[in-house]
Amino acid sequence: MPVPFKSAGLTALLALCLASPALAEDASCGTVRMSDPGWTDITATNGVAAVVLDALGYEPDIQSLSVPIGYEALKTGQIDAFLGNWMPAQQAFRADLDASAQVQELAVNLDGAKFTLGVNPAGAALGVADFADLDAHRDAFDGRIYGIEPGAPANLSIGGMIEADKFGLGDWELMESSEQAMLAQVTRNDQAGTPTVFLAWAPHPMNVAHEITYLTGGDEEFGPDFGGATVHTLARNEWVAQCPNAAKLLTQLTFDVDMENALMALILDDAMTGPQAAEAYLADKPELIERWTAGVTTLDGQDGTAAVKDALLK
Repeated sequence: MPVPFKSAGLTALLALCLASPALAEDASCGTVRMSDPGWTDITATNGVAAVVLDALGYEPDIQSLSVPIGYEALKTGQIDAFLGNWMPAQQAFRADLDASAQVQELAVNLDGAKFTLGVNPAGAALGVADFADLDAHRDAFDGRIYGIEPGAPANLSIGGMIEADKFGLGDWELMESSEQAMLAQVTRNDQAGTPTVFLAWAPHPMNVAHEITYLTGGDEEFGPDFGGATVHTLARNEWVAQCPNAAKLLTQLTFDVDMENALMALILDDAMTGPQAAEAYLADKPELIERWTAGVTTLDGQDGTAAVKDALLK
């Protein structure tokens, strides 16, 4: 995994912002464009970014883009920032961005994540605890692995295993769908007592709604420690240089697993949008607002912390 980095230019710009009197951000920075691949965790973190940016006077523009298209849009300047760079699962995309020299990392916004294959209780009851255990029970699983949307790096890893006949999975089939459709299928299979293997990860309320056995043996495909992961915030170099105040906010916008679980539960269980979940969650969290907005101003150069507190605290 590459070592997280922060450009010297960004560091100098942010230091200058802190040392200088508050100034209004350039008017061209008023709209902040971000992408959402349709994953609930990124919908949640984008929701937080959106309500905080809105309270600061910016206009968040969140675009629904698949992972490959979202990365290309970031590289070509069609979006400004992405809060969902899962590493090491997205290493190939990250390497391409790094080689382009158009994008930089602002923050590791989440530690302690994991992402690999898991089985439901009916699958675990068969004795499946490792990738190598799956093929002996192919018929019970109907030879299917349930994944997420086409083009997602995890799906590419699963497809590579199937193509290479790794773990004897050469005659298995990857079932691609949205995150929500995959979990709906897992729910149906749980109710029917049908063994199921699927992409599972944390943070996510699926870990509360479903009894999941995370499989060992997938270190080469998903990384050690059950696909132990960090999630990174990336941004265009040009946008960071032009909009240092908004960029500073994104460097400070970090989360933890419990926080994201709570935000995602509001989205999935209470049918809230990302911004609605963020508003509900932050209504009594002044300490978070203070941490995220320290040294950040509104778009027109006023006290950012006071503006966000006024907008969000109940």
